[in-house]
Amino acid sequence: MAWLKKLVGAALVLGVAGASAGWLLSAPVTLDAATLAQLGPGDVARGKRIFYAGGCTSCHAKPGSQGDARLQLVGGLELKTPFGTFVPPNISQDPKDGIGAWSVGDLANAMLKGVSPSGEHFYPAFPYASYARMKPSDVADLYAFLKTLPAVAGKAPGNSLAFPFSIRRGIGLWKRLYLSDKPVVPLPDGASDPVMSGRYLVEGPGHCGECHTPRDLAGGTRKSEWLAGAVAAEGSGVVPNITSGEGGIGSWSASDIANYLETGFTPDFDSVGGAMVDVQRNMAELTAEDRAAIAAYLKAVPPHPNGYPARKKSTN
Repeated sequence: MAWLKKLVGAALVLGVAGASAGWLLSAPVTLDAATLAQLGPGDVARGKRIFYAGGCTSCHAKPGSQGDARLQLVGGLELKTPFGTFVPPNISQDPKDGIGAWSVGDLANAMLKGVSPSGEHFYPAFPYASYARMKPSDVADLYAFLKTLPAVAGKAPGNSLAFPFSIRRGIGLWKRLYLSDKPVVPLPDGASDPVMSGRYLVEGPGHCGECHTPRDLAGGTRKSEWLAGAVAAEGSGVVPNITSGEGGIGSWSASDIANYLETGFTPDFDSVGGAMVDVQRNMAELTAEDRAAIAAYLKAVPPHPNGYPARKKSTN
């Protein structure tokens, strides 16, 4: 029996040590002072560009909103996934129900680190895994623009998640695997300015990879199949391959892509559909230069012929 007691004791010690290590490794990590110092005062006009590039209205406006109502960021859209139902919150300027009381540092920590003002992890249904690649100054600009939008009272319903996904602390371990501020697609030295700008818009604020890239069992994007298409997060339909080769949009010219983002019409005169309708509406608010940059980047993305072809019926 002595050996059994020793075995049980050792197991308990290892269990406590493992739990302690997991607790430390899963702790929320916020921005350092040097990064916070880069935020600056923010510019409203530049912030409007980031607002539409980031598609904030797509998730945070009341479903079905049109016109100016799209700027009332009351939340409430249900995102039904295999992990549970996520509901984007009110991010209007209401100080109680929205984020009107947040500082610019609070917004930066939320977008770049996925950490709330109270120090809790946000779930990555909020696409901070992409926003982490944004410049702090662009977050400050977005903050300045959000301050110009109306305050709307009313809290959105909470998420509906089963155990163990209901334990937020575990997201800290997820972040260690998937949260990075590094670019996804390496570009050669001397890549053109439009391609570089397009990479920033697509991989960062535009968060295109969140829908157009397949995910693994833990819900992280498979960066080796970047933009190769995926099953829709809601579990039905397909989000198409938008890489540069066969099976993607390799037959589209850069002008075709830019025109699609502006007008919603494909080169063969089909029209945008599904969830992409709202995305395209946001892209139309950008400048022609921004849309051209996005197109230049997509033409530079390596092809993935085994992805989900755009010719299949899709939700995006």
